[in-house]
Amino acid sequence: MEVNSNPFFNFIFVAIILTFVSITNANKYHEFNVQEQSVTRLCKSHTIITVNGQFPGPTLELNNGDDVIVKVTNKARYNVTIHWHGLRHMQNPWADGPEMVTQCPIMPGGSYTYRFLIQDQEGTLWWHAHSRWLRATVYGALVIRPKLGASYPFPKPKLELPIVLGEWWNQDIISVLQQALFSGAAPNISDALTINGQPGDLIKCSQQGTVKYSVNSGDTILLRVINAALNQQLFFTVANHKLTVVATDAVYTKPFTTTVIMVGPGQTTDVLLTANQKPGRYYMAARAYATARNAPFDNTTTTAILQYKSATSPPILPRLPAYNDTNTVTAFSNQIKSPGKTDVPLKIDENLLFAVGFGFFNCSPGPRCQGPNNTRFAASMNNVSFVLPTQTSLLQAYTNKIPNVYTPDFPATPPVKFDFTGNIPRGLWQPVRRTKLYKLKYGANVQIVLQDTSIFSTEDHPIHLHGYHFYVVGQGFGNFNPSRDTSRFNLIDPPQKNTIDVPVGGWAAIRFVADNPGVWLMHCHIDTHLAWGFGMAFIVENGVGPSQTLLPPPVDLPRC
Repeated sequence: MEVNSNPFFNFIFVAIILTFVSITNANKYHEFNVQEQSVTRLCKSHTIITVNGQFPGPTLELNNGDDVIVKVTNKARYNVTIHWHGLRHMQNPWADGPEMVTQCPIMPGGSYTYRFLIQDQEGTLWWHAHSRWLRATVYGALVIRPKLGASYPFPKPKLELPIVLGEWWNQDIISVLQQALFSGAAPNISDALTINGQPGDLIKCSQQGTVKYSVNSGDTILLRVINAALNQQLFFTVANHKLTVVATDAVYTKPFTTTVIMVGPGQTTDVLLTANQKPGRYYMAARAYATARNAPFDNTTTTAILQYKSATSPPILPRLPAYNDTNTVTAFSNQIKSPGKTDVPLKIDENLLFAVGFGFFNCSPGPRCQGPNNTRFAASMNNVSFVLPTQTSLLQAYTNKIPNVYTPDFPATPPVKFDFTGNIPRGLWQPVRRTKLYKLKYGANVQIVLQDTSIFSTEDHPIHLHGYHFYVVGQGFGNFNPSRDTSRFNLIDPPQKNTIDVPVGGWAAIRFVADNPGVWLMHCHIDTHLAWGFGMAFIVENGVGPSQTLLPPPVDLPRC
């Protein structure tokens, strides 16, 4: 079925959705004013982009089943969009937000109203800017509680605390990006890591702003841990306390207990903590998990304080894993499973292999480049370095059949087979710059093996698929071997995620049903890598009838 082949059904479907949306309900209607704000961190003040003058931005507290309206007005100097990370937006990619993929940006002085329905999702997600690097400061928690009258699948906690991990730069973040893209080198690393926007009292000039949470002995606390960092995977722990993992990426898991979690950029992890230690003050702490060889990273440790009421003792600092402790990450990841048997697709219609990672472009034309050996850093999937269009969004080009914007021939497998994690010949280092999409039929069962490569360096890559949750059926190190590794897949209780950390020098296999029509971006959630071309997009065709058909665009969709 072609897009918009039955406009009457589409119109009726939109009308039904909008009828149920009540702007007068304060819990469902929100206004986001994207604006500039002077903020002081690390002894320095400079202007950042915020939402409603808050850093981090406001937490959206919703319930499963809610209709939501968020009017975004751009009062800042840069174009902006907002992405609701992890929301599926069934039939409605117009609300998804990635710039030049599903919409043109909201220009300074303009506005756009995002309308979406929370369908069968609950847990912790987040929202963030999806325009260049503005998400360095434009982000916030998105909490989806069960439907009214329903409960969590675990005892109700006494407190619920969003713990939003991030990065802080003393420089203007767009200037950092522009300098990196001009020079071809890696960008300047952040000056500090943050918890809820604060570096914590281990960092200079930060003690006064350190986040503190007061608890009573015996309280059970739900920590909603979000990695909003632009470029860094992070370890997180709480001194002397155990953490019981109950959900990841807004999907409940089989509970298990650990002392440390690793959260990749884009990912969320819900943990229960019981205040059962000697009354005192205990640091929550996060620091980098860094896997790229010889690459600089922010090695600061950010802290917040969990303090038992009336306690005045100095905070206790936890032990954190080494920066490159892949064994701890692997042990943690292997414990994440669905609560019971899942409906993972068994018969695969689309079997895809995506080789992912770094590359280099030759330094021509232009000044001397500052990447390795006078090159410019690049990144790619299946040797295609993704180029966003500039005149119209991919979704608009698809629905309006606009030619010469993209080609639907993204390769299903690497064009050249090679030893992905071994010594790679220089002739394979340079990708091609293209805007290529891959087309999926509605209802297709899809398997993608994401294979890390060792050009420049292997690295743990957090890869996010918009519009979908997928089952992580397998992970491993080295090159994926279908005859050996497929037999080891977990097809019983694999976890569901929207962002998967592909192991450093390894692979991850995911499966999903293509049941959400539209154009959906898939990319590395390390924004440095996305800026270098680490992305692609799927076209999911319409199915049969209005419930399987892409909705028409909103009337206020921004123009380019």
